[in-house]
Amino acid sequence: MKSGTFAKVGFVLSVAVLLFFYGFLTRANRWAPTSLLQQAQQEASAMWYRPSLTSRVYDRSGIRIERPEERQPGLTFVNSLWKYSEGWDPALRLIDEEGAVVHDWRFDRDELFPEARDRRGDPSQKVVHGSYLFPNGDVLLNVDYVGTARLNACGEVKWRLPAGTHHSIERAADGSFWIPGVSERPRRTTERHPDGFPGLTEPVWVDQILHVSADGEILDQTALLNLLHTNNLQRYFAKYGEPHETDITHLNDVEPLSPSIADEYPLFDAGDLLLSIRDLHLVLVYDPASEQVKWHTSDPFIQQHDPDFIGNGWIGVFDNNRDFTARGTMNGGSRIVAVQLHTDSVEVRFPTERSAPFYTDTMRKWQQLE
Repeated sequence: MKSGTFAKVGFVLSVAVLLFFYGFLTRANRWAPTSLLQQAQQEASAMWYRPSLTSRVYDRSGIRIERPEERQPGLTFVNSLWKYSEGWDPALRLIDEEGAVVHDWRFDRDELFPEARDRRGDPSQKVVHGSYLFPNGDVLLNVDYVGTARLNACGEVKWRLPAGTHHSIERAADGSFWIPGVSERPRRTTERHPDGFPGLTEPVWVDQILHVSADGEILDQTALLNLLHTNNLQRYFAKYGEPHETDITHLNDVEPLSPSIADEYPLFDAGDLLLSIRDLHLVLVYDPASEQVKWHTSDPFIQQHDPDFIGNGWIGVFDNNRDFTARGTMNGGSRIVAVQLHTDSVEVRFPTERSAPFYTDTMRKWQQLE
């Protein structure tokens, strides 16, 4: 090989090594253009992401009434993907006791939040998650990590809140709502912690606890990282196991304690908030005025969802009990677990000895019927 060829090869290798180390240092020190590259990566992922349908486990579909004498009377409000002539689309439906559709609310996620592509990703690729039905036929819905919208019974938009809201929508006694939100970009700091958080060296999504009026105005908000550090609960970050990842909390539910049952919970007061923090396997109750956590537990949950105040001092939780197998064969499947705090009691309410096991690795809700 000629000396000129050696020189060219050496030059190319030198440039490659320098570019590698520059890229490494750029990522480690957050130099430009790290934020632009991350945004481009998120946009590219959004372009290719498609909300998936889960394979059917049982060879049946539709409405099947096993024991009609035991069914809950009234209408059922359902949020799901539905198959229309043009394909699968999200919609909200009201279904009667026989499974017939009484009314549905259809919407275009892009039209609800046209500005979100530049800030939160493509709305058409986001799951419609939390929802709420008003007595007059209005509905609230969350386009996950994009925003919340209120529609009337005809599907016309009454207001929009593009605040990165996601997961649950829970109504308070005064008609306001509690909804999880999230920062517009991953961050290392909050206003209360301008120097960052010990051990969190990379930017993370900062979940927010949003108090929203019936007219769609944010009344108050609390950064979840602030709440955890204020109450010395940052040790639960170690349970996540990967503090360098960006989604380390994954707040999925905020529920206020209703004044109508507050007397049944001797440890709490009306208006206290019940949170589910999936990636920390953590459920807690705190006073939103003082930010004091009054109770918390991580045992026996694994990536749980939808804790509810169900009366008589009990909190019921949809424990996904995720074990990363296809059908929950390692841990025995998902469960409905009830905890009575003042007696330190724990019960598995479902499945029972007479029922078959069930498993859902992510998401889902449950409801205790009367």
